[in-house]
Amino acid sequence: MLDRIHEELGIPPDYGATTGLPRFAEPDTLVSAGLNIVGREQSLTPASLADWTAMVDAAASHEISLLLVSGFRSIDHQAGLFRRKLNAGQSIDQILCVNAAPGFSQHHTGRAIDIATPGVRPLIVEFETTPAFAWLQTHAPAFGFSLAYPRDNSWGLDYEPWHWFHQENDA
Repeated sequence: MLDRIHEELGIPPDYGATTGLPRFAEPDTLVSAGLNIVGREQSLTPASLADWTAMVDAAASHEISLLLVSGFRSIDHQAGLFRRKLNAGQSIDQILCVNAAPGFSQHHTGRAIDIATPGVRPLIVEFETTPAFAWLQTHAPAFGFSLAYPRDNSWGLDYEPWHWFHQENDA
């Protein structure tokens, strides 16, 4: 199925090998993480939700507001994002700089979270200038979260200071 989607979208057959990005499977269990900043229901794995909730509460105790933009994204949903961008005139190379190919997105795991904070448009690099980002850099690892796509990352994806990945125990 994934090969068919990649062929349809024009994603090179050697995408995983050339980028070094691992394939990610969708989780067996997801739970509601509530509504995101635009009122859409989001889901995370149970462990990721527990640590996200604890991290949001800890940040609030420091007067930092962390807002959920995006959590779980299915492979089909990721393919739909690509189709919309292609239909809007973007090239596959442009899209692959900002979005991992279907099957390779951390969002498929239910453990990736795109984070915003009030006063800054979501999903822009300027998030790195906020107190929320500074707080995350210091405190997120204690909750199992790490910045997923730092500057000049080895996968060739654009820098995403808003995208954090939860390192839950898979055992």
